[in-house]
Amino acid sequence: MKDITVLVTDWCPHCKRAINWIDEVRREKPEYKDINVEIIDEEKTPAIAKQYDYYYVPTYYVGNHKAFEGGTTKDIVRKVFDEASKTDI
Repeated sequence: MKDITVLVTDWCPHCKRAINWIDEVRREKPEYKDINVEIIDEEKTPAIAKQYDYYYVPTYYVGNHKAFEGGTTKDIVRKVFDEASKTDI
């Protein structure tokens, strides 16, 4: 399993939905509850956010790989968790 990092802002409506969908997807698939999700608010922790290459929020990283950037859907959140749940061989 890989960690998920999500870059957000407080004022972004897409970010608020994304955070809610993360919780919903974890409830729907209990095996996802063990995946570490770090949510970084770019305005509260700009020094951390600047370490990532992105333009739009929300942006999802799985490990060091940018999985998705910009307006999101619950299906995209599922795909991010699917990617994070894969084990490296």
